[in-house]
Amino acid sequence: MPGRFGRVLTAMATPFSPDGNLDVDGAQRLARHLLDSGTDTLVVAGTTGESPTLTADEKARLWAAVVEVAGGHRVMAGTSTYSTAESVELTHLAEKAGAGSLLLVTPYYNKPPQSGLVAHFSAIAGSTGLPCMLYNIPGRTACTIEVPTMVRLFEQLDNVVAVKDAVGDMAAASRLQRETGGQLEQYSGDDKNLLPLLAVGGVGVVSVAAHLVGPALQELVRAFEAGDTATALDLHLRHLELFEGLFATASPILLKACMNLLGLPAGPLRPPLVDATPDQVEFARGLLSGVGLEPRD
Repeated sequence: MPGRFGRVLTAMATPFSPDGNLDVDGAQRLARHLLDSGTDTLVVAGTTGESPTLTADEKARLWAAVVEVAGGHRVMAGTSTYSTAESVELTHLAEKAGAGSLLLVTPYYNKPPQSGLVAHFSAIAGSTGLPCMLYNIPGRTACTIEVPTMVRLFEQLDNVVAVKDAVGDMAAASRLQRETGGQLEQYSGDDKNLLPLLAVGGVGVVSVAAHLVGPALQELVRAFEAGDTATALDLHLRHLELFEGLFATASPILLKACMNLLGLPAGPLRPPLVDATPDQVEFARGLLSGVGLEPRD
């Protein structure tokens, strides 16, 4: 059975206009496209959405715009930063905008101890009644939420209901599954680890590739749920080059290159990220053709 947020969540890119301003209309068009193309829940203003370069006002406008077209129950707002107080304020803005759930990333740069993570997540989750998904991505944050810490948060906070796993440690994921009886739902934070995580109890994916191949990801999860592991493996292997290739340089550089090639609302990146080079655009073109997608001329 799918998790409470569905099988495929898309970590939505944030469209910008050519001058670098927030493209609210583009965000709404992109949201509609994704919801029509295999996405169950939109994760708005997360890492793929270039959240560190968005102001609080831009995040609030972005959340409200996507809620307008998707409905709040299908919008998960990324509200956690390296500041607990700022995260609580952003959470209140997300609630006001109508978001139905929250993505809470591990504080980055300041590298808090596990007790600090408990304090951080408890303060945010305790300030809202919205369901929360913890986001464990030490490769970007230099800080890991250890399994006992996730278990503690799950046991102490009724609205901590899921985790986005971008660690890729299947033994740790297995321990978390065992310790929470599968009640703390695990979503893969890397498309390439979706199938392995399903094998140890995961329920879905928070995907980057779903901008491009959402229906295939839905098919993969449904096949696994139906016991058709051969089909699930075939889909995994057919899309593995895309899953890995999108991260050949800092994400979402290549994702936005692919989206622009397909005519999807994306636009440029904001510094310190930079747009794809001509060689990278050609690489992106090859990734698309590898999964049967034809770029616009």
